[in-house]
Order: sequence, then C-alpha cells, then structure tokens
Amino acid sequence: MTSKRSAVLHPRAVACAILRTVLSSSRPTRERTPNLSDHLLIMAAMSLVLAQPAAAHPQCLDFEPPFKPQWHLEFCAQYEEFGCCDQKTDNMIAERYWDIIDQLEAAGNELCADMLKEIMCQECSPYAAHLYDAEDPYTPVRELPGLCFGYCSEFHGKCRHVVKYLTENQLLRDTSERDVSTFCSMVDLSDRDYCYPDVLKSPDLNSNLGQVVEDPRGCLQLCLTEVANNLRNPVLMLHSDDDTHRMFIAEQVGFVWVYLPDGSRLEQPFLDLSGEVLTTPWLGDERGFLGMAFHPKYRNNGRFFIYYSIQINGKLEKIRISEMKVSAHDVNMADPYSERVILEIEEPAANHNGGQLLFGVDGYLYIFTGDGGKAGDPFGKYGNAQNTSALLGKVLRIDVDGSVPSGMQYGIPSDNPFLGHPEARPEVFAYGVRNMWRCSVDRGDPVSRYGRGRIFCGDVGQNRYEEIDIIVKGGNYGWRAKEGFECYDLKLCHNSSLNDILPIFAYSHHVGKSVTGGYVYRGCESPNLNGLYIFGDFMSGRLMALEEEKTTGNWRERSVCMGGTKTCSFPGLINHHHKFIISFAEDEAGELYFLATTYPSSMSPFGTVFKFMDPSRRAPPGKCKKKPLAVKVRGKKVPFIPRELTLLDPNEKPTRPPPRKVKLTTKPQVKPATTAASTTTTMSAAVKPKVKPPVRKEMKENNLKSWKINKTLNRQEANTPMKKNTLGQKSKGPSKKTNAIKLVSGKGKVKLKTNQTATAGLRSSTLKTSSSIKDSTVHINKKSPPKTRPRKQSRLEKNNIKVKEPTKELLPFMNKTKTNVKGNGTMQMKLQVQNKKKKVPRYK
Repeated sequence: MTSKRSAVLHPRAVACAILRTVLSSSRPTRERTPNLSDHLLIMAAMSLVLAQPAAAHPQCLDFEPPFKPQWHLEFCAQYEEFGCCDQKTDNMIAERYWDIIDQLEAAGNELCADMLKEIMCQECSPYAAHLYDAEDPYTPVRELPGLCFGYCSEFHGKCRHVVKYLTENQLLRDTSERDVSTFCSMVDLSDRDYCYPDVLKSPDLNSNLGQVVEDPRGCLQLCLTEVANNLRNPVLMLHSDDDTHRMFIAEQVGFVWVYLPDGSRLEQPFLDLSGEVLTTPWLGDERGFLGMAFHPKYRNNGRFFIYYSIQINGKLEKIRISEMKVSAHDVNMADPYSERVILEIEEPAANHNGGQLLFGVDGYLYIFTGDGGKAGDPFGKYGNAQNTSALLGKVLRIDVDGSVPSGMQYGIPSDNPFLGHPEARPEVFAYGVRNMWRCSVDRGDPVSRYGRGRIFCGDVGQNRYEEIDIIVKGGNYGWRAKEGFECYDLKLCHNSSLNDILPIFAYSHHVGKSVTGGYVYRGCESPNLNGLYIFGDFMSGRLMALEEEKTTGNWRERSVCMGGTKTCSFPGLINHHHKFIISFAEDEAGELYFLATTYPSSMSPFGTVFKFMDPSRRAPPGKCKKKPLAVKVRGKKVPFIPRELTLLDPNEKPTRPPPRKVKLTTKPQVKPATTAASTTTTMSAAVKPKVKPPVRKEMKENNLKSWKINKTLNRQEANTPMKKNTLGQKSKGPSKKTNAIKLVSGKGKVKLKTNQTATAGLRSSTLKTSSSIKDSTVHINKKSPPKTRPRKQSRLEKNNIKVKEPTKELLPFMNKTKTNVKGNGTMQMKLQVQNKKKKVPRYK
C-alpha cells in the first residue's frame, strides 16, 4: 500500500530512508549494531536532514491547504482548531463511524470505539496528505492512514477485526489476520515523521501550524496561480466595484481588456486608445497608457478616468487626464466619443511620468505625477517636487462631482491643504515625491476596519534607495532634499523648514532599483496574509512584504519567496514568475495579484498576471464564495489557456478517497413510514446550519439520545412481522421458479443468483442502517394500483424493473453487492428480472 515518494517532492524522506536502511535490516528487528560504514552513512544522512528547513507543510487529501473551521466539530473535535474538515465532512465521518459501531455490536465483536474514531478522524488531520501517502498524485491514496509501529501493534491486538469495515482492499483484510509485524509493515509510512500519533508530538511540525511557512532565510513562502497571459506590458489591472467581478487589464500601448469571472477575455477591447497614446517599443520606455480609475458610483453613472502620455505636433509631450463613459449599448465597451479632457501637464522629459489614478474613501480623485524626469529633479531652484506652484512631483486631489469654477474642468475640495495659498496650486494634496509608481487604498481589516482609507505608495529612488510612503494631507516626502532616509541635496536637506515625512520603509539598490508599490492584503482566501503590505521591485523581480506593529506604528520587513516544490504541490499552482514586476492589483473580493513580464517593452506580448496563494492555510470551504452579477456579453470570448508550467500535471486531480464501504448483514425489512422518517433524520445531519450551532456538550447529548432512540426502534422493528414488501404493495405470492437478478452499475456487471422473487430480493437488500435508500425503491403512483394501472410504452423491455440508485455514499450498504464507486454523480442501477414461467407485473 505504501508508495515510494519522489525525493524532489520529499527531500526529508531521502535522509529518513537512509537512516532506516542503516539502523534496521528488517522492520520488526531493531537491534543491529552499526559498523563504520554505517556511521558514515548516518553522518551524511544527518547532514542532509539538518540542511533541510523544519518548516511544516500541512495539506489535505484534496491537495488544498488546511483551514480553521467556521463552526466547531462535534465528532473529530481534536481538529476543530485547524484541520481539513468542515462541519459537513465531520458529520459524514460520524455517520460512517456509527454504522460500523452498530455492525460490530450486532456481530458481538469488541467495539474498539476509541481507536476506530481516532483512525477515521485522520482524514481531518492537517497532515492528511502525509498520513494517507497522497502527496504524490500519481500514486493511489492509502485506505488506512500511516500508523506508528507501537500504535499499530496495539490496534492490531485489539481491533484488527474492524479492518474489514474500513477498507475493501482484500490484501489489507488478509494481512490484518496475520501477525502484527506483517500488518504493521503494510500500514507503515516511509517517512515516519508523519505517522500517527507521533506526527502530533513533533514540535518542528506543529510549532507554526497554520502560519505562513518561512524558509531558513526568513522568507514567507507563497505560491502563485496564472490568471492571464499574452499581454503587452500590462501596466494595471482593476475592477469596477459593481459586483460583476470583472477585471479590466490595461496594456501600455493603449488597450484595455475585459476579463470575466470564468477567466475568459472578451475579443473586443473595452477601450482602444492606441492611436492617441504616445509610446515606443524602446526597452523600459515609461510613456504610454499609465493609469485608470472607476468612479465610486460607476454602476450608476458609468464614469471612469484615464491617465496617458500624448505628443502634440510631434514635439511637445504631455500627460493627459480625461473622463470617459461606458457605452450605452454595451457594458463591456467604453464610448469612444465620450472623452472629456480635465487636465493636461507638460512633461519636460520622457521619464518620470507618474501614472496613478485612484479614488479615496472620501470620494475625491487622487492624481500622482512624476517630477518631470532627468536626474536629480533639476528644474528650478528647488526642483519641481519641492515647488508647490508646480503640478509635477505631487499628489493632486480634485473633486470630479462638485461645483466647477469657471475655466476649470473639476472642483477643488474645500479641505485641500494649500487652498488659498497664493503661491501654491490648490490641487496639491502632498508634495516632495520623485516618481510614485503604483499606489493603493487600504480597504481596512475585514472585521475591525483598522487601516481603512490609508494610501500606500512606492516612490522610485534616484541612486541609492527605494521607499514606501503612506500619504497624508499636506505631507512633504522629502525629494529632492532626501532620498529614502538619507540626504540627497545637502543644502535642502539641512533646511530647518523641510519638515519632511519619512518613509515607512526603504531599501538600498543592492536589493532592487525600481520599487513597484503594492496592496495591503484584505482578502478572504488566505487569512494569514491579512494586514501584510505586499509589493515588489521592477528591476530585481523581488517580492517583499511589510508587517505593521500596531503598538508602535513601525513596519518591519517580511521577505517573500516562492515556495519550494513540496510547498506548492497543489493542482494549478506554480512557484515562479517573470522577472520584471510592473504592477500589483486587487480584485473585487480583495484577493491580490501582480503583473509581470519577461521583456519590458510595450510591444512584447509576454506579460502575465499572477495571483497570490498561501499554501499553509486557506479559508473554510464556502466562506469565500462569490456571486457575480450576470453580464450580457455581445461579442466572442477568448478562453484562458495557461502557459506557465505547474508543479503538478493539471489533468491530475487528487481527491479525497470515497467513503469507507461497510458490508452489512441482511436485516429484516423496516416499514416504509419508518424508512422515510429515518431518511429525513440522516440527511438533515449533513446539512450545514444557517445559524451558529449549539454548544458542543448539548449537541453531543442530543446525538447520543437520538442514536439510542433509533437503536431501540430498530430492534423493535426487527421483531415485528412484515406485512408489506419493498415495493409498498401486497405480495402476490412467491414465484414457482428461481429468478435471476442482474445488476448493472457503471461499466461492470455483476449477476446475483437467489431463490427469491424480485420483490423478496429487494426486501432482503434493505438495511436498518441504510434507511436513506428510500429513493432506490421503485416509484409507484399510489393513486393507480398496479392491477388497474394502464401500461405505457417505455425503453425497458418486458418484465424489466428500472431502479434509480441513491448517491454513492449509500452504495456500499446494498446487500450482497460489490460496486466500484467512481465520480461524484449518482449511479443508475438496473435490476432485470427474468421469469422463466410466470410473468411479473411491470411497475413504474
């Protein structure tokens, strides 16, 4: 049952295998004295173990990260703080458990309740993939978790008779009846660090359980998914906040594309300004389509704003900020004739064009401009950035909804800091910036709303430092007097009136040479990342994060690395990205992305969009469901085809093994009324409550009482003579000849021979514990008895009965029937009754 796992996927397993080979020649005998060569091997193995980080990588059988359940678990309560089961899965395991206990009691066997429960609950363990040897998706998932030798010996001595209820594997069943060494060798793990229960005692594995994994250098190991590709220098991605969950991706050349929630892209662009935008194929050219922002009330007014480079008469270069509207006929296209220019600023050089537009929580439009270009802001006595009468090197704030003064296309907020200053532009909100590239608004903690409305920016440095700033009203961010925390222009730097605001973080050029501002993560899917400001560097391709110490207000660096092969071994995940990080993005649900390319030219189609994912912890299933509003699509859709190489074959979908099959003995038929009532009770146990469930103690007492009551009723019914058959009709008497019942299930066919009629055969296959198979009985119109009901033509041949079988969880409880359950859908079971002498009435 155990499979050899790849050394690449499991580097620690190599050393463990060497140690086991040296220290034991056979599994039961562990008293061999190592010789000199053995000692050398041990030293080499130990050095290999020490070289590997002791970071845990918990994962579930579905190859998804574990999570903290929203509600407490009643059955596998030891994993309610962190594991792989939500309440629905916990209920399913509990139902299987009580079915087995019931059968053990009926057979007069020892219950072994505690050990049975421990083993079944390992599906909820955060290390389920390790325990069931499911890390390699190309090998079969074990049907029993890996047990440590001591625990396995105890289980074999007390509870080996329950193995037949846990698995249909004949080899495991036969081995359980043999000696303890043979059986425990079968269920042993190649990597004993993860065998149960020792996996729970390892401090290396459990000390940081559920936290972001760090490598030996302290980098946070994250993984990525590819969501878009074949883009020409994608400079931004944003959503319209209209509950459609569409994403709009802009290319530097002037195209804006619509991406739907299913990942497909519309064939026609949302906006095409390629004929107006100034850009070139030069490597690293900073001009082009640079910014875009949707109005906070875009759903109602259809307004959005754009920021791009233009050239007038082939010489004069400017940046232009315009307002546009969506088409009245197509919500996925802009009206090309709706552009209204609201501001143009002359650019003295080709670089440092700024390019960020965003709306703050105050509803005003923020515009981030560069200092004009060249080196050291050489414009004027103090440079553009320190000159409040210039619009370059600034953070501007304007009102696009209020009253507009004569001669202007926008209003000025009444609380702008330089409003009324005769030597300053009223639009200026903050100054002293060099070239802020990518800013974002913190949407705040999902619960406390802490941090909501803060504006984070990455300001590209000159020669030595890159910095991250939080923008405040009237703030002076130091350029060109300072670069980062240090002086750049000594005369300006020593000016007592500078009163500049220091960055929250700065890094030198040996780390990176061009910062790309990011976002504070406030999404749902990766709760460990909440509150981390994640950003990167364009030139070095390095990802970084900042974490706030709320007591002091200081920010400390948290390096971000791509997780190793083992860490990111989930379907669809990758652990690499393109070097040149152009921009970051946030979708409507708060999930975080970044845009990168392999060749930073506006004409090269190598841009790709990546989404962050924390492999150490995810949100509970169902918590982060999105319900996008329907969008009418008029044109064609281009399906998304991933190009990046994932760690696992995308066609391989490792899944949780099917529910344990339990072969039960034939029980007397219960009454249909009782069956229906029992079905309701069983099915309702797996339904997730809409309200918070009661405390554990009360639920446990209620479950115990309910189980005892059902048990008593079932025993009473077993002693009650049956008056009706399974079909709910009076029996016409037994058939004179033997009937052959043919079971057709999936691709296989199993023939069962019995000396009963079709009615008696169905009656014998109805079980006390599987009362939920009410739907598998033949449906009869009670208003029309079989004797007088007119016959209708159907696809069934004469004297055939077609029965619709219940869900796959109920299949194992069909008496004397073995089926292989594959897939998640229902199966159709066809019982064909062939009477050799007397015809049997056909029912529907």
